[in-house]
Amino acid sequence: MNRRTDAPARADEPVDLAASRENIDAIDARIIELFEERMRAAADVAAYKRAKGLPVLDRAREVRKIEAATQAASAEFARYMEPLFESIMEMSREYQQRLLDGEDRSSRVEQVQERAVSVESLAAPGDAPGVSRCDGLSCRDEASASSCEGAGAPRVERACGAQHGDAPVYGLLGRSLGHSYSPKIHALLGAYEYRLFEVEPEDVKEFVLHGRYDGVNVTIPYKETVMPLCDELSDAARAIGCVNTLVRRADGTIYGDNTDYDGFSFMLDRAGVEAAGRKALVLGAGGASKTVCAVLRDRGAREVAVVSRGLPGAGFDTVERHYDADIVVNATPVGMYPHCPESVVDLEPFARTGETRAGYRDGLDAVLDVVYNPARTGILLQAEKLGIAHENGLSMLVAQAKRASEVFRGVRIDESAMERAIERVAADMRSVVLIGMPGGGKSTVGALVAARLGRPFVDVDERIAQRVGMPVPEIFERLGEAAFRRYETEAVREVCKESGLVAACGGGVVTQPRNYDLLHQNAVVVLLRRPLELLACEGRPVSKATGVAELFRRRAKLYEAWADAAVENDATLEDAVERVIAALEENETSEGRTCHA
Repeated sequence: MNRRTDAPARADEPVDLAASRENIDAIDARIIELFEERMRAAADVAAYKRAKGLPVLDRAREVRKIEAATQAASAEFARYMEPLFESIMEMSREYQQRLLDGEDRSSRVEQVQERAVSVESLAAPGDAPGVSRCDGLSCRDEASASSCEGAGAPRVERACGAQHGDAPVYGLLGRSLGHSYSPKIHALLGAYEYRLFEVEPEDVKEFVLHGRYDGVNVTIPYKETVMPLCDELSDAARAIGCVNTLVRRADGTIYGDNTDYDGFSFMLDRAGVEAAGRKALVLGAGGASKTVCAVLRDRGAREVAVVSRGLPGAGFDTVERHYDADIVVNATPVGMYPHCPESVVDLEPFARTGETRAGYRDGLDAVLDVVYNPARTGILLQAEKLGIAHENGLSMLVAQAKRASEVFRGVRIDESAMERAIERVAADMRSVVLIGMPGGGKSTVGALVAARLGRPFVDVDERIAQRVGMPVPEIFERLGEAAFRRYETEAVREVCKESGLVAACGGGVVTQPRNYDLLHQNAVVVLLRRPLELLACEGRPVSKATGVAELFRRRAKLYEAWADAAVENDATLEDAVERVIAALEENETSEGRTCHA
């Protein structure tokens, strides 16, 4: 394509707006054609990579392409080449990966239908031992039923349920359940099998009516969908207008209950939030919101307001009407893994309303989020910064699971078992992130801590080097520090949204304010201190260029402000590891004592 060399019209020259827009429309049409042509070429590349067993990402090539595009562009537009091609390449990678995933799924379906693959070979990565995953859809006959687990088989004649054996089997019904902690929670509440049933919307009715399950919990987006399919409803489910627990009774009829009511009630109690006489603002209008509103009203809230996208006269653009709220509850999936840490509202106006009306309180008492993964969503991270008491949805999840287990099995579960489950799951989800000066031993100590805890270890700088296709010093030399910091944020975003790992960050991660929330959403951030004279500078371009003492002067306050705990690395490696473990145990104890404030 030829590059345009004529200069744009000056501000004082007449412009034919209609002609200019027509020209833009024609250019856009060519862009669409070229984009589609490029994506079709990407499909050919995906087929080649599939045949050769190659990964989708080739970061070294991407970097070369961006450099070439920047050099080829005119000086006026060179600055736009990197974000433009980063966006195009991201879409290309996503498209290629989707094509490869689609081929993988089709291949698995064919293998299952031929009954040539075992259940174990198809189990999803990360599933707990004894926890089966199933799309809950299809088995052609009784003989093939046992091979459907985890297979993602297509819909055929009847829903595949849980009772492949004599023992009752329970589970979770939803659409995307890959990162659910429900199986782990139910394993802590009782010795029974608990499966994940991933079902597409068009198949929910078939599953609910004909699936051979004993009991299932129901999560988004099906809590309202399943309600009219029940033969009988509990008083709570009927009053709230949604169902999160189904039980198939001995006569084949389906009983629907709402144990989220118990869950949110427990969450309020555990957080020490008093609803009586308060105004509450609930974000979202789905099934979870209905439950939250019912509990708040039953507890005597003075007013319960709801705002939600698409709610007539009460969209998120009306949120300013409710800056006088005492309690804010996020009942939307905004901020949930993997789209974290996002937030649906800004809490600043709520926290400082300057309220003076009689009977109204100034500021926020509490912020609650029904989301539990990540541990700190965007709205909770802001609440933490503003000093507002806050609680995530883990306690609600475990409490509703306890009640559901009781409904499933007709037993009573002691509350101490529920508290142990909350503490255990929170500890398992909590990651550890090490920060500190370059050369302070973060990677070495981090790997040893991970080995002690039995967790995966990630070196963020190594992740960056792998992605870009060159060592960190070379990235600084060839692309500059600004480019490295962008890659660093991408890597931190990718790594720190995961749960239950140990990560070591580069020394400059604290220089970018955007990284704060990314690090803190799931982790205990531990500062590893080391005497300046013991810091290693080899292979660390910023330390060499700036000097260790000056670098420490610039960053010391940031390290301290970002850290949840700090330990000294001034003796042996074993000493440093023991100190980190002790700091984590202390943090875990303090986290479990009260609602975050």
